[in-house]
This record gives sequence, structure tokens and C-alpha cells, in this order.
Amino acid sequence: MLTAREISLQMRILVGACLWVLASSPMVAEGPPRPRAEYSIPRTDSEITIDARLDESAWQKAARIDLQYETRPGENTPAPVETECLVTYDTSNVYVAFKAYDDDPKAIRAHIVDRDTAFNDDFVGVVLDTFNDERRAFEFFVNPLGVQMDLFNDDLSHNETTSWDAIWRSAGRITEEGYVVEMAIPFHQLRFPSGGEELTWGFDAIRFHPRSDRVRIASQPMDRGVSCYLCQISKVTGFEGANPGRNIELVPTLTAGRTDEREDFPEGDLQEGSAETELGLTAKWGITPSLTGNLALNPDFSQVEADVAQLDVNNPFALFYPEQRPFFLEGADIFSTPLDAVFTRNVADPMWGGKISGKQGKNGLGVFVAQDQVTNLLFPGSEESDSDSFDFASVDSVLRYRRDFGNASAIGALFTGREGDGYHNRVAGIDGLYRVTDTHSLRFQALGSQSLYPDDIAEDFDQPMGELSDLAYLLGYSHSSRNWRGWARYEDVGTDFRADMGFMPQVDFRHGATGFEHNWWGGEEDWYNRIELGSELERKEDQTGQLLQQEWDVWTGLSGPLQSFAWLNFSLSEQGYQGEIFDTNSVRTFFVMQPSGMFAFELFARVGGQVDFDNVQQGDAVRLEPSFRLNLGRHVQARLRHTYEQLDVDEGRLFTANLSQLRLVYQFNIRTFVRAIVQYTDIDRDLSLYDDPEEVDAQTDRIFTQLLFSYKVNPRTVLFLGYSDNREGDENIDLLQENRSVFFKVGYAWNL
Repeated sequence: MLTAREISLQMRILVGACLWVLASSPMVAEGPPRPRAEYSIPRTDSEITIDARLDESAWQKAARIDLQYETRPGENTPAPVETECLVTYDTSNVYVAFKAYDDDPKAIRAHIVDRDTAFNDDFVGVVLDTFNDERRAFEFFVNPLGVQMDLFNDDLSHNETTSWDAIWRSAGRITEEGYVVEMAIPFHQLRFPSGGEELTWGFDAIRFHPRSDRVRIASQPMDRGVSCYLCQISKVTGFEGANPGRNIELVPTLTAGRTDEREDFPEGDLQEGSAETELGLTAKWGITPSLTGNLALNPDFSQVEADVAQLDVNNPFALFYPEQRPFFLEGADIFSTPLDAVFTRNVADPMWGGKISGKQGKNGLGVFVAQDQVTNLLFPGSEESDSDSFDFASVDSVLRYRRDFGNASAIGALFTGREGDGYHNRVAGIDGLYRVTDTHSLRFQALGSQSLYPDDIAEDFDQPMGELSDLAYLLGYSHSSRNWRGWARYEDVGTDFRADMGFMPQVDFRHGATGFEHNWWGGEEDWYNRIELGSELERKEDQTGQLLQQEWDVWTGLSGPLQSFAWLNFSLSEQGYQGEIFDTNSVRTFFVMQPSGMFAFELFARVGGQVDFDNVQQGDAVRLEPSFRLNLGRHVQARLRHTYEQLDVDEGRLFTANLSQLRLVYQFNIRTFVRAIVQYTDIDRDLSLYDDPEEVDAQTDRIFTQLLFSYKVNPRTVLFLGYSDNREGDENIDLLQENRSVFFKVGYAWNL
């Protein structure tokens, strides 16, 4: 095991090497213009019917863009199949069509699934950088059966998210020659500078062709030595007179439900709850063509999409569950920063919420305010965290500003606030990304916080009395070229720093990490696509210098046939907890394979040392996470995940935990499906090995079930009807129903 002195010395050497590379690079943000194709998009005055037939005269005059390049796994090699993209527009829509030819149409992978879930199929689509700023873009994809997928691409953070949803039309049809896709994208669903003059947009046309390899085909070659994507795509000009319209959208909702609950679980019978009905309204207004306002009154934030269950045994920190509520997801990219200072799931039950987000020129703006009827608080620490919900109301607010400069660089400011009765938390700071060259970039963030808890809460959760204030900052460097990646990162989060509108369960630490990775790319004659070899060194300690974790990782990965990827990691590490140091050396592996459109398999495994946090002793753990995905015909999808974990200590097996999750969907058509979810948790503990056996159960069983009927005309005109229940058991009782719920929701989107 490396000593702290040795790790510190090696980190200084590696950081110094990274800084030397940075210092030897030309410090210019603007590089020479890259060669890229340019297309002129003609306007049509004739009507186009979205039916994947392409028999209108407008398509004969549309701009034709051929997809000639295989960019992955091949490196700008000739495309293995022919693909034509056709583009035109009128005053209301951008029209895009694809003719995707295939030598074996029977091999096309296409399934009837819910929107935003067909990424394992064949599909085609376009990327539109409507501000032509090479930083953000809208993406529209369609599979051969017309299933829509829309995303927002934030190239500054290298993040693509399906959380952004637009209302647009599409159709797909499999033919004897391949398949045809047709789409109409309304201008009022986009943001762009407007003035009626000719516009220039960034543009890429893409096709994914999954067989033994998942081949990416595009209209523009990609340079793997350049770390940005949108700075390389083609340009299209046209769209004179494009009319974004008033862009007013009203979505009234009606929600009804009833929950029956066993109040003194496990005693007594289920008590029938009262039926509750609520009306809500969500409004969206295009204040300008590039700035959008959202307002929600009495919004329904019921969890139609069930969270993926996680094992919470022997975990000292709060678990992360991603945001799934559409109101918060739209425009979420603008609030993203390197430190997780904004996590909208903290807003639990708002009476109302308002949001403004968008971009004007080089300036990006995001403002969010909500009146929450309850207040969720996360109490962080260096070694563990705690959380609870409180029945006092709070006003939650976020203000975000970002200014673009140079070549794909930006600087921003952030403020978050929560104000309640005898309570407040305020966070403010700046952050930035400076892309020094095509391969070198710097990222930073600095935040300060002020917090005050009510005295009773501070006492109950062992928090300091009076107002708290502290700082958090981050500095990172990254190098990304064709064959090499390198990085260095340093974080410092003060003991009394709190970000109650974010998700930062750990504070009171200093963390440094640095590493590298080398890639070998396979050629046309090689059986592999890519081989990677990397290493990372990191150390984390609290503000007094006490070790929290130090680790040295070495890994290798291999991408090969049948869409397979295998990864193996060796870790020399130790972890500090409550003044003791524990051996946490481990071996981890991950394997995924998708040999056909019908079947896919994943496996994650970890074997090695682990801390027993309940009893503060050394343990040895095994964790296995297999996952299977099946497509049975075009309409049935099934996914089974299982997590197995065991922890052994010197005296024997401390616990064995199993978590199984089954998700079964029958998709009647593109708009309608029925889904069943079952989540089962079983934990067995040996109480004789616990220092405080009264705090844990010898056996814990939980089962959650949900049945959902869904009908979607578009992302906001929806109907849901569902049933769910929870059952619990332990060593004294069998699984017993704790509660059950039925719910109904209908929403209709009016576009004015």
C-alpha cells in the first residue's frame, strides 16, 4: 500500500506534468476555421404530409445531404450503407426526410416503444445548432417505425439529455430497400435569433446502424483529436421569414387518486383513504424567440415513472435519485455546474413554480422560483450524511447566468436560496470553462454559503447553532486528443458549507485526483474497435488532514464484436472512518453485449475490502449486478436487473442483500402502452455480529409493484391510469401490505 507521502509526491508529479503540457500549449481560444460542408436550404410553399411516403413535389426541390462518413467505430471511412437526407422549410416548420438504404432490410432493428427509448434500434436524425454558437444544440431522431427521440446537447459539459421534450411530427416506414423517415419540426418549438433575415445554423445528419458493431454514420467527418463536437458540424443557411409564432402553450391537468394505508403498521387493517382531486395548470410562453418562461400552478408532480430501486444497506451517504418531473427537467441544462449546487428534486411539494430560461446572443439566463409546502433538508458531513422532511414552508430560488466567449468557452454566475420560518440557506459563486486549444481545457468553480437552521433542528441533527458560512471550490484541467486523455482535479469543500438546493452529501474534505488514458483504435481489418489503458491516483482528506480515502486505479477496456465492451479495474485503496484506516483494495469488472436486437446482457462485479460502517470494522465484500434486456417481437420489452451484495467480517457473514427489479412493457402502438414494475428487496443479517443489534432487523423484505396504463398524444397531452402498492416484512412477520394507491391523470397541451 502506498503511503500518504508517496501518493502526495506522485500527485504533485502528475499535476506538474499536466501543467507543463498546458503551459507548452498555445494560449489561444480562437483557432483557425475548420473545413466543413455548407448547404443552402430552399423554401417550399407546397404542403407536406408527414406519412413517410415522400411523394410531395417539395421533396424534389429540397436540399440533399448525403451521409458519406462512418465516424464510429470507423474513423471517417466510407459509410457501409447509403443514406440520403432531404431538408426544406416553410414559414412554420423545418422538414427533414431520410432515405436509409439497407442491403438486408430484414436485419433492421426497430421496435414499437415509448418516446425517447429507441436508442438501441436503427434510427436517423438531425442536430440543429440554432444559435450557431457551437455550444448547444437540439437533436431530433426517429426510428424506422416513427418513434421519436429528442434531446438537448450541451457541448460545454459534454452532456446529452432526453429531459428536453418538443411537440413535433414524425413517421417511419420499412421498405424493400431499407426504411424512410419523415419529420416536421415547428419553429415555435425551437429557440433561435429572429428577425426575418437569412439564418445560419450548425447542422449534422446522423444515422445509427446497429449490427455486430453500432455504426455511426454522418454527413460531416469528425476529428477525434478535437474535444468539441458542435465546433465541427456543417452549416446550413436559409429560413428567411421563419416565424416562431407566439409560442404560448397551456397545459391544464386533472389529477385524482386515493391511498389506503395501514396507519399502525403492522397492526390493524388498511384504512381507506379519501379520494382527492386536484386541478393544475402549466403554462409556457416564448417571451422572445430565444427566451422562454414557464409557470406551474398547483402542479401535479406525482411519480408516474418509478425510481430505480437501490440497496441502502451499509451506505453512510444519501442515495441519489434523478429528477423525473417534466416541469423541472425542461431547461435544466442551464442550471448545471461542476459542483452539484442545483438539484430540483429538493423541491418536494410546491404550490406554484415559475421559471425563465434561454439565450440572447452570448448570454444565457435561467431563473427559477417555487413556493414549497414542505422542506427537505440534507445534513452533510465528511464521513456520513443524514436527511429528513419538515412541515414548514420555504421559498426556493435559483438564478443562473452564463456568458460565452472565445472558442466554446464560457463563464457563469450562480445564486441559490431557500427561505423559511427561522431557516435560510444561500449559495453564490462563479464558474467557468476555458477551452485553451482543441485538446486542452480548464474548468473552475468557487461557491460561498450562508445557512441558519431552527434551533430544534440543529440540536436534533447535531448541527452548529447560529449562522454557518463556508466556501467550496473546484479546479480542473483536462486534455483530450485522439489517442490520449489526461486530467487533474482538485476540490475543497469547507466543514460548514451547505448547498440545500443541491445534492452535496459530503462536505469537510479536500480531494485531489489526476490520471491518464491511452486509446488504440482498431482498423478495418482488426477484430477489435478500441482498446483503452488508464490509471488514476486520488486522495481525499478532511479539513484537519485526517485521511478519508486514497486510491490508485489501473484499468483496461476493450470494445469488440457483437456490440461488446469489457472493462477490468484493479484498485489499491484504503479508507478512513471514525479515526481508523481500512483496507479497501478491490477488483472491479464490467461487461456488456448486445448480440441482436432481441437480447442484451450486462454484468458489473466488485470483489474486495469494504468498511463495515455499522460496527466500524474491516470487511470483505462481493457485489454482483447482472442485467438482461429482451425485446419479444416489436411490441413487448422486458428488463430484469438484480443486485447481490454480501459483507463478511472476521466472525462470519454480516449480511446478505438481494434486490430484484422486473420491468415489463406491452406497447400497443407509438402512443399507448401498459407497464408492470416489480421491485423486491431481501436483506438477511446476523445480529450476533452487530454491536447494537436493536438498531437493525435480522431480516428485511420489501416489495413494490406498479401497474400503469399510458396514452400520449405528445409529451404533454397525456393520460395515465395506475395502481401501486408497498409490502414489508421482517423476521417476525411475513410480507404485509403497508399501503396501496390508485391514481389518474390527464393533461392536454393547447398551443396558441
